[in-house]
Amino acid sequence: MLLKGYDDGPLVAGEPLLARPGFWSNHLMEMCGEGASPVRPVPEWFGDDGADADALSEFLFDPEGWPVFRVPAGNGPGVVVIYRNSVGDYGTDYLLIHPGRGGLSVTGLTWHELVRLADNPPSAAEGVEDTAARLLLLLPLLTDSDVSESAPARISAALTSVGAPQETAFSTAKHLLAHVTRRPRHDPAWGSPLSGS
Repeated sequence: MLLKGYDDGPLVAGEPLLARPGFWSNHLMEMCGEGASPVRPVPEWFGDDGADADALSEFLFDPEGWPVFRVPAGNGPGVVVIYRNSVGDYGTDYLLIHPGRGGLSVTGLTWHELVRLADNPPSAAEGVEDTAARLLLLLPLLTDSDVSESAPARISAALTSVGAPQETAFSTAKHLLAHVTRRPRHDPAWGSPLSGS
């Protein structure tokens, strides 16, 4: 697998990992713990146990193989998620991919953009096709605090679809969405105290 800008990275197709126990807790649990939440997230929220999460993290964060998850879109650019496992420089990169033009780093999506990407897999392209998995894979990109009232139910249904317990999926969805409301926001109309306005 080749991606411009990742020539030195040992990229491997990550899509088979989506069905493995421990994937979703590794990918999403950190979002639940952002901010000052009094509840500590656990892998069981995602239908995993600690041993599964630990075992899968060895694959996800292996410097010898950087998992890549392709989320192509049928009506515009898609996203590629890369677990960048460079020693001393670990992270998850999200690239907006324009067919034939390469990729640009994505810093955030609105709820509408996230849903559009999740719901529009192309009919004949390699990558993640399941709409629930697409939504959850891209959920860390959500930066829009004005999400639809149906967002918790939509995320809850996606979590249940990938194996989270039905009885905790809705509260897990609310924890996942809470990270958006905890992020600092700046309204451009606000005057700066430094400018005297």
